[in-house]
Amino acid sequence: MTQTVENQSIDSSSVAGHSSRGTSTVDAITVEIIRHGLLAAAEEMARNLCRTAYNTVVYEIHDYGIGIHDAHGDVVADAPGIAVFTRGNDHGIKRAVEFVGAAHMKPGDVFLLNFPYWSSAHTLDPLVFAPIHSDGDIIGFASCRVHVLDLKQKDAGYVLDSTDMSQEGLFFPAVRLYQEGKPNDDIINVIRFNSRFPERTLGDLQAQVSACVTGVRRTQEIAEKYGVDTLSTAMDIINDHGEKLARIALAALPNGTWTAEDFVDSDGVDLDRMIKMKATVTITDDEMIIDWTGSDENVRGPINLPVGNTEAFCSLIFKSLTTPDTPVVAGNFRPMRVITVPGSVMHAVPPMPTFTLWTGLLGGEVVLKALAQGMPDRVPASSGGDVCSMMGLGVNPRNGQDWLEATNEAVGFGAHAGGDGADGIMHLTEPGCRNNPVEVLETKSPMHIESYGYRPDTGGPGKHRGGVGVGRSYRFTAPSVGICIVYKTKTKPWPIGEGEPGDNNHIVLNPGTDREKVQGGSYNYLAAGDVLVNNTGGGGGYGNPLERDPAAVAVDVRNGLVSVEAALARYGVIVDPQSFEVDRAATDASRANMGS
Repeated sequence: MTQTVENQSIDSSSVAGHSSRGTSTVDAITVEIIRHGLLAAAEEMARNLCRTAYNTVVYEIHDYGIGIHDAHGDVVADAPGIAVFTRGNDHGIKRAVEFVGAAHMKPGDVFLLNFPYWSSAHTLDPLVFAPIHSDGDIIGFASCRVHVLDLKQKDAGYVLDSTDMSQEGLFFPAVRLYQEGKPNDDIINVIRFNSRFPERTLGDLQAQVSACVTGVRRTQEIAEKYGVDTLSTAMDIINDHGEKLARIALAALPNGTWTAEDFVDSDGVDLDRMIKMKATVTITDDEMIIDWTGSDENVRGPINLPVGNTEAFCSLIFKSLTTPDTPVVAGNFRPMRVITVPGSVMHAVPPMPTFTLWTGLLGGEVVLKALAQGMPDRVPASSGGDVCSMMGLGVNPRNGQDWLEATNEAVGFGAHAGGDGADGIMHLTEPGCRNNPVEVLETKSPMHIESYGYRPDTGGPGKHRGGVGVGRSYRFTAPSVGICIVYKTKTKPWPIGEGEPGDNNHIVLNPGTDREKVQGGSYNYLAAGDVLVNNTGGGGGYGNPLERDPAAVAVDVRNGLVSVEAALARYGVIVDPQSFEVDRAATDASRANMGS
């Protein structure tokens, strides 16, 4: 989501004099130099994090959110990772300032916040942040959020069936990990003696501290070079310009109101109850309103979202429609408003459980589904719709040590007016992320990857084809726990127009045996030799499949994305399985028969 785009320079003359904090007028060239300095600082934070983290989820997958924020906690620069994290960091910093008080935040303090209803994430996605001071005054904040391995939640690895916040681990309501530059051993020892993986958990938290200290140092250097007032004014201009770009793009979108709904497979507790997500999206000349009224309430299991998370994933969709080619700044989201009902699945309140945050991964495409009714030429069909996470843990027989490794899988993207959906890439909620390489998983765990590749015929047929999903087969060579975090298996990825749905996600345990089981989200105790296959969904199709260019179908067959049989059954195209040539006359006859 976050990209540095050189041609989006800022015209400071359009916003000079409107600063809420800075009082000077800053020329556009200076603003651009400061903006790129802040972006470089955020990227350096990310590099320091990845070099020092203990957890492959951080340094291989890039499961992090990093930001530099102004004195009010609004992000002005970030580094690519989990897109929703950075916007959640804004929310968390502001709640922490309310709780602690800015006057009590001292130079050298580094805070830890993972109270879900404030931090915008579950307990294992702690927000570490540090105030940035100059001459005793706060001029900004540096933030870093990652996924850590264990903070005494009720189950090792991940929690899928909690019914109360008290089952979800230790809560830190903006406590100091470092106080005026010195480690707070009391907090560190609480973590050390309560985590199942203390070395890796504390190692990752210290890596977060390192990232934040880097952000503080680099921002202070900019302030020293250009002056605090100039920096503060530049931050205002950066966000005001971000707002201006978003409003220009918003004005080009059609006005209207559209409603859509989709479902999470279950809440992890009431397994037969699918959980409704309902979004009503309204676009006016001035704002986009995303209203989640009508989404399910009284959800017992841990798929409830902190409201900051709901606001964050809505921000991701809004940015993709308005300012996708510029870095994330808080000003981008001023024309967007999110409405939620406290106590609903989209707005958890204590003591509602929140550990399984998958509603936030699925919810963005409900917004797109609504928008597709009014602007089908601007949004894609549904992707595979999930991040399809698999986590394994146990005791590694090679060294006798506890192990825990995880990876998310790629899905097919939805087709769109401009062409086919991408095949097998990371879900839209994690555009800066990667999956965990086979070599890493096999080196660090008793898992053997037996196969890994595209799943033919999973992309939804259409004039433009949905991208295909992938399949990865794990054989466990020692007794282990396999945790499957997949919550879009009961509904198929939706198409646009006359397109057809993509194939849905599903997990298969011990395929081809009398113990075969097809499932979704689950906590599985596995014996040595058990096989788990993670099959991800394909994207929905766009437009009538009979209008797809037969030559494009033939290329798909050649590339193993569409079978010869599906080419005929779903597209009416007859492809020679040896030469991959299209029989034009037979195809014309086939399509005429299918269309009659």
